[in-house]
Amino acid sequence: MKNLVVLSGAGISAESGIKTFRDMGGLWEEYDVMEVASPQAWESNPQLVMRFYNERRKKLLEAVPNEGHKGLVELEKYFNVQIITQNVDDLHERAGSKNILHLHGELRKSRSTFDSNLIYDINGWELKLGDNCEKGHQLRPHIVWFGEAVPAISAAAEICEYADILVVVGTSLNVYPAAGLINYAPKSIPIYLIDPNDVNTSHKTITFIKEKASTGIQKLINLLTEN
Repeated sequence: MKNLVVLSGAGISAESGIKTFRDMGGLWEEYDVMEVASPQAWESNPQLVMRFYNERRKKLLEAVPNEGHKGLVELEKYFNVQIITQNVDDLHERAGSKNILHLHGELRKSRSTFDSNLIYDINGWELKLGDNCEKGHQLRPHIVWFGEAVPAISAAAEICEYADILVVVGTSLNVYPAAGLINYAPKSIPIYLIDPNDVNTSHKTITFIKEKASTGIQKLINLLTEN
């Protein structure tokens, strides 16, 4: 089977009602996102950071995968599908996709502030100050905050190097380092970009599907399986 690599972003989850920082206008309850999604915010006001992510988690538990997520599962009948997502939600998993790499962390997980290898599932939606890892240290959201390194980027680049087909959906290729992953794919492979808006890119071999994720992925399935 050919390797089909998907780079997914906020646009695919937006159809499930998951708000992005852009949707919020960069603000949450009049707080700048840097006040709730950065190491500095955690140091100065961890209670506020916890509340922000608890609310995001609660909203996520109310959301369901949409036809875009489900369409990527359908592609597994025809291809070896690997999803590299910028999203911190678990909608790809809940839709049934098997191979998912989260670049920016996972909302429904926590990790130790002492040992970053200690990662735990969060039961329900709430993480509190006083919730500790097995070594007795506070747990934090398992999220890559603004200003932090992206540990999974090397693994993502390697996955792209072995792609036979590359699909970009729900992301405008403006957020780095994720946007640079397209450059690791072999030059000769077909690239499909699904987005309802115009996307500026210097890549000449991209096939544009100007649709939202749910309908665009169905068109992609038809294109890839019609022969």
